[in-house]
Amino acid sequence: MNAPTLAAEEQPTYTVSVDEKTGIQALESKYPDLPMQPGSCAKREYEYIRHGTLCLIAALCVVTGKIFPWLNKTRKEDDFACFIWDLLATVPGVKWIIVSDNLNTHCSESLVRLVADLCDIDDDLGVKGEKGVLKSMETRAAFLSDESHRIRFVYTPKHCSWLNQIEIWFGILCRRLLNRSRFKSLEEMQQRILTFIDYFNSTMAKPFKWTFTGTPLKK
Repeated sequence: MNAPTLAAEEQPTYTVSVDEKTGIQALESKYPDLPMQPGSCAKREYEYIRHGTLCLIAALCVVTGKIFPWLNKTRKEDDFACFIWDLLATVPGVKWIIVSDNLNTHCSESLVRLVADLCDIDDDLGVKGEKGVLKSMETRAAFLSDESHRIRFVYTPKHCSWLNQIEIWFGILCRRLLNRSRFKSLEEMQQRILTFIDYFNSTMAKPFKWTFTGTPLKK
């Protein structure tokens, strides 16, 4: 809710919501669909051919509603760190707030080292599994969410993915493109997704009206 104010300050802060949509399948119908006819809806053959899957990592700018995408076959910690590096490079030098869930790749060693490097933090980060900032997921998450850093993460509580606005946009992607589409290859699916995102950013993107007040649910 504070994102528009933070973005308008003399030293702006960009607020983005990030997550992955995994296992997007490139499916091709084995036989052609039967078109609509008077008194009969279109019919789709239930058999299909698999062409593999892609993972979409995406960031939604909370203020503008625009999407920054990154497509890959895997979603390892290095993949997420590379995505964050590309995202931050779009507007270098400003403050960033990155809203995400508590997935282990969102508080990884690679991410800690990236943020430390971009924030010019020269402290000893320790050793993963043994000591220091890198010791555990908890210590890494505490470092990444430190409010004194120019780049910081805000983690949603467990079982509260609905607080992450990118999940709303993933629903838009499914309804408008993926649910009834068929693709002859991974390359075709990737291009269709990127084309849709370009179209969305130029014609449909707008901030979501956020009405959640934080009032605890009552039994």
